[in-house]
Amino acid sequence: MTTVEATEKLTEVVRPRGAEPPGPRSVGRIAAQVFMIVATIAWITPIVFAIYVALRPISETNRDGYVSIADRLTLENFSNAWRQSEMWTFFLNSVYITVPAVILTLLLASSVAFVVARLNFRFNIAMLILFTAGNLLPQQVIITPLYRMYLAIPLPHFLSESGLMYNSIFGLVVINVSFQLGFCVFVLSNYMKTIPHEIDEAAVVDGATLWTRYWRLTLPLCRPALAALATLLTTWIYNDFFWAITLISTGNRRPITSALNNLQGQFVANQNMIAAAALIAAIPTLVVFVLLQKQFIRGLALGSTKA
Repeated sequence: MTTVEATEKLTEVVRPRGAEPPGPRSVGRIAAQVFMIVATIAWITPIVFAIYVALRPISETNRDGYVSIADRLTLENFSNAWRQSEMWTFFLNSVYITVPAVILTLLLASSVAFVVARLNFRFNIAMLILFTAGNLLPQQVIITPLYRMYLAIPLPHFLSESGLMYNSIFGLVVINVSFQLGFCVFVLSNYMKTIPHEIDEAAVVDGATLWTRYWRLTLPLCRPALAALATLLTTWIYNDFFWAITLISTGNRRPITSALNNLQGQFVANQNMIAAAALIAAIPTLVVFVLLQKQFIRGLALGSTKA
């Protein structure tokens, strides 16, 4: 037996079975874990600090500063933020904007995606590119012409008290649907392409109409994708700030995000109350994510595998 062979046998005896010597893979795995831990801490720290500030009395903060140990914690800031800022009114405004916008976006996007992905015609790719290209346009680019359009387009009184698209909840619903539609069409069309075409062929043989194939066959199979998009849309539309301050001028019609901006102007010295109001405003999106968590996780790999 040579020296090399003896060394190899000794290494096999000393090293447990299945164990691998440290190499580039293990180093990369450790580096990835360290990065994830650091990123998690960096992500959670501002949230934990906001909760800490919201639970501290403003008198202690003014006396000792924000970075100090609290003598006591209280929910007083949350109750004051809820009562003094009339957050219930702004919550309802956000609901009136978010719920119709999410439903309309998913309904219209699924219809277009069904036509693009499940029907064969000459312009389906061009239509998909047209809807997707809308996402490449920055919102700030069209704000001036859009603002003038909203001032010129009339609406019935039951949709807008001012009689215009401007300063109306309906106007915010329309603009949010318009800007979110392209992304949803892109995602849903890719997901629908993974559904076997044999299912449609069997439905056609059984006499199913186009509407039946869309509403009763394709949409139920797209439930994970719809749930994932519903979670994302709720978060994006509910947290919208740009359109709310641009297209709404009346304070009591604004959603909760722009109302927090007004709260900062009214209680400029009480940052503890502002932190409490911000945490209250984040509760609905957390509830939506918890309710749709399983479907959302299933939809994270949209279109990654071919059925």
